[in-house]
Amino acid sequence: MPEGDTVWNTARVLHRALAGARLTGCDFRVPQLATTDLTGWTVRESASRGKHLLLRLTAPDEARWTLHSHLRMDGAWRAYAPGERWSGKPAHLIRVVLRTPGAVAVGYHLHELALVPTAEEDTLVGHLGPDLLGSDWDPDEAVNRLAAHPEQTISEALLDQRNLAGVGNLYKCEVLFLRGVSPWTPVGAVPDLPGTVALAQRLLAANRGRWTQSTTGSLHRGQTSYVYGRRAQPCRRCGTAIRKEELGERVTYWCPACQPEQPGTPPPA
Repeated sequence: MPEGDTVWNTARVLHRALAGARLTGCDFRVPQLATTDLTGWTVRESASRGKHLLLRLTAPDEARWTLHSHLRMDGAWRAYAPGERWSGKPAHLIRVVLRTPGAVAVGYHLHELALVPTAEEDTLVGHLGPDLLGSDWDPDEAVNRLAAHPEQTISEALLDQRNLAGVGNLYKCEVLFLRGVSPWTPVGAVPDLPGTVALAQRLLAANRGRWTQSTTGSLHRGQTSYVYGRRAQPCRRCGTAIRKEELGERVTYWCPACQPEQPGTPPPA
């Protein structure tokens, strides 16, 4: 699942490729936008909000619009030079193609595609909590939103984008390991909730601007995480075998020794 820093990086790639340019062609391969033609529109900027990508445009009549997309598990945007071979993913996954004189942006397997007036962006992203990588990041508000549901497990709460926007499975697992908190601990029993939120923000910010995500400080293959993706491997701290639980798109890795369950907490299935 793409994390907030991945979407932030993707937004910057599109901004560098498209911002300030006039579209010379477009191709929407989704039913709801199949007849939409943005030719002649100008790209103002590309921005991210949590895991949502917002491509802001100006129409020939000066009206401002936003092309919204969500990457979910498998979506991606790629920018190519005109004439360059599109090598991102199979062609049948292409959902959008935007052309300018200097670049071609191709969106693969995108979700929740919508074109709305920029003034109405909140109808799509207004429900989100504070953006961990946003200029308006508000850690106090994030803590308050988490604390409002003390019975929810901290694992679920961190993934709930209404609490704070940008945390996915990877950062959820790594933050909880580093804090020594079991993923099944109720929010109300988490010691130092502000510290947990602050660590999540620091980890995402540290990986902003690069595609190799690391929580350990190492960028070497196999050394970038403490628990994520390391099922049955020894914990880097204590040597205990890392465990994994998978429920749909929600994957949790943890060390049962370094992250002991709170008394009365139901064990994982």
